[in-house]
Amino acid sequence: MSDDHAPEILRYTAFADRPEGGNPAGVVLDASGLSDEKMLAVAAELGYSETAFLTAGEGEGAYRVRYFSPLTEVPFCGHATVASAVALAERVGPGRYVFGTAAGDVPVEVERGADGLLRATLTSVEPHVEEVPAQDVAQALGLLGWSAEDLDPALPPRVAYAGARHLVLAVGTRERLARLDYDFDGLAAFMRARDLVTLQLAWREAPEVFHVRDPFPVGGVVEDPATGAAAAAFGAYLRERGAVAAPAVLTLHQGEDLGRPGVLRVELRAGDGRVRVSGTAVAIP
Repeated sequence: MSDDHAPEILRYTAFADRPEGGNPAGVVLDASGLSDEKMLAVAAELGYSETAFLTAGEGEGAYRVRYFSPLTEVPFCGHATVASAVALAERVGPGRYVFGTAAGDVPVEVERGADGLLRATLTSVEPHVEEVPAQDVAQALGLLGWSAEDLDPALPPRVAYAGARHLVLAVGTRERLARLDYDFDGLAAFMRARDLVTLQLAWREAPEVFHVRDPFPVGGVVEDPATGAAAAAFGAYLRERGAVAAPAVLTLHQGEDLGRPGVLRVELRAGDGRVRVSGTAVAIP
């Protein structure tokens, strides 16, 4: 494909079973020949939190994938990965794909469920979790308009990585999570200075059930409706903290406060540090 030709842009929503839910993503299944500038322009015009651009790689099911928000390229995006894998499976059939991303190779398995929907499961790159300086936590809380008393002491702030870096802040009540009105430019600058892609804001409803929200000002988006990369990082965080014990399957609810409810399934396996994130995806008419 030459850069002069408009690419075919597919629209899917991930982590939902209907077009009105989950997180919309753009998918370009043949981005060969597209320049960085063209990919960024496509993502900006589409306006979704991310658009995935695929180029066929070496071997069956192998693709090179790049992810662009309306403002910048990001190393990895979970919901656009799920959307892309389902889009491929609809065209060539379910099975195993390997996405070569800036963060590393990400295997994705696509299966058709009993409900007839295609479900994609991505396996993260090796995750890690870092301490957060107290002054960074205080600054982030100030930009969110939150206080230290809002936080859940059982789930202390950390930076978690599973392909992209996320600051995890867990609160003690669902009501606090529901009220989100933050300093967009201030938080964007704070995050860029620390190479953060989103903030993973979380509330624990039950031992293996969480509600999460993800501000994404560095991508030019106020809030990401369903965030697979952050879900993978969050799974790694919970295991590192001893908050859950592998094997475990976690359910993350996201997007309810935006009117785009979605469900992310996070699997932690014993003896394997990587995290698996699963979800359905459907085309947006």
